Amino acid sequence: MSIGKVDLNLLKVFDAVFEERNLVLAGRRLHLSQSAVSHALSRLREVVGDELFVRTGRGMEPTGGALRMAPALRDALRRIEATLDVAPFSARGSQRQFVIAANDHVTAVLVAPLARKLQRAAPGVDLVIRPSTRLDLAEQIDLGRIDLAIGIFSQVPPRMSARTLMSQGEAILMRKDHPASRGRLTLTAFARHPLVTISVGGQEEGAVDGFILERGLARQSEMFDRGALREALDAQGVQPRVRVTVPHSLAIPALLRDSDMLSIVPASLARALTRGDTGLVMRQPPYPASQATTRAVWHSRHDHDAAHTWLRDTVAEVAGALGERRVAKA
Repeated sequence: MSIGKVDLNLLKVFDAVFEERNLVLAGRRLHLSQSAVSHALSRLREVVGDELFVRTGRGMEPTGGALRMAPALRDALRRIEATLDVAPFSARGSQRQFVIAANDHVTAVLVAPLARKLQRAAPGVDLVIRPSTRLDLAEQIDLGRIDLAIGIFSQVPPRMSARTLMSQGEAILMRKDHPASRGRLTLTAFARHPLVTISVGGQEEGAVDGFILERGLARQSEMFDRGALREALDAQGVQPRVRVTVPHSLAIPALLRDSDMLSIVPASLARALTRGDTGLVMRQPPYPASQATTRAVWHSRHDHDAAHTWLRDTVAEVAGALGERRVAKA
């Protein structure tokens, strides 16, 4: 098949239908009628020799051929758009929408100050936050549905780029009148109490050593250093007692307020959850835990896109104020 026989507008229709899974919504995006979208799909089907989409009760479901075509095709379209977009990006005048994947911890501590900054510097820019814990994150980035993923990644595939946002340690959370809250938290006192931990995926979801690997991208599944915890408690002759494991960090306060449980959380989250009269206090862990590095990950096709560069710089500026601060010992 010669590229000269392909109307590139048909590829834009394919891209919109693949994203929306709906002919009406795809038409609205492209300012076309539903019949025009349907006609364009028919022409493209003839060109590629594949049905591309099948109408189901859930919408227009892509065929295997469409799924194979989509990543490379969307990558090519985005590169063309970036090449033709020669006008400088103006944050203050932009009406752009960005989609960021993040867990609830990152959303709580980073997205709020980011939104405040956008309100001042880019009032027309909108953010959509998608969960980074219950979707195939690498596929979503490949397909262009996610502009930026924020989290802790042990492995990033070559087709993607990454930028360090902040490094932070861990903190121990407990209620204010907890027996272990009096003075410096010792390992002996720590070992007496059961734990609440955060895990967004276990072995049944493919987690290995606290990370889930998807299409070359390995994201953190446990929000604490389990190895350091076990090593520290081995010295006390006890095993960690994890009484409650939750997938959402914002459930932690309710679980701690009326119990003697402790929770190991990222330091930035601990600061957020103890700000004001929350009934919680934080302490430094009584054992050496590793520093965790939070990174932003995006598809490399956006490396030189002015709008994406601005977004990454803005996120990095906000995140830089959150990391690498010591947790109080008492």
